[in-house]
Amino acid sequence: GLTVAWSCIHEHGGTIDVKSSPQGTQFLVYLPESQELVELSGEINALQHYVGNKEKVLVVDDEEFLREIAGSMLTTLNYQVSTVASGEDAIEYVKKNKVDLVLLDMQMDPGINGRQTYQEICKIRPDQRALIASGYSESKDVKAILEMGAGAFIKKPYSLAELGRAVKENLGHR
Repeated sequence: GLTVAWSCIHEHGGTIDVKSSPQGTQFLVYLPESQELVELSGEINALQHYVGNKEKVLVVDDEEFLREIAGSMLTTLNYQVSTVASGEDAIEYVKKNKVDLVLLDMQMDPGINGRQTYQEICKIRPDQRALIASGYSESKDVKAILEMGAGAFIKKPYSLAELGRAVKENLGHR
């Protein structure tokens, strides 16, 4: 979670200062001031273009709150969502259930990572569509998964519109 927070803050030109003491740890987040007004109506109107048709999406992430957030976002966009906590669980799930798309985290501890998970899933379902999600920048593992046939990479944290667009594009992929 800290890596995702740091990445988001860094991308917005901010910094984090950490102070630890016997009483606890304090994280101070500094973001640059902006006078720009954000227009949300365009993004809200765009969401209607990303609504699904009850396609089945499997969310694979080792962090429970991230699974819950992704699941909630996808449910809001009218997808049928199942979640699992590891690559191994994802493989077992796909053996028993067909899904239209796998939303796959790259870094999962303990156990196998996203690349290894996708390799094994493709042995079961060679045409399985996948969307790769990570709080880290695109890595060699991400590039390898994309070469294996995954549709796209989406950087965490993502907005509802970003996730909706990526899922919709991936479901049309291939």
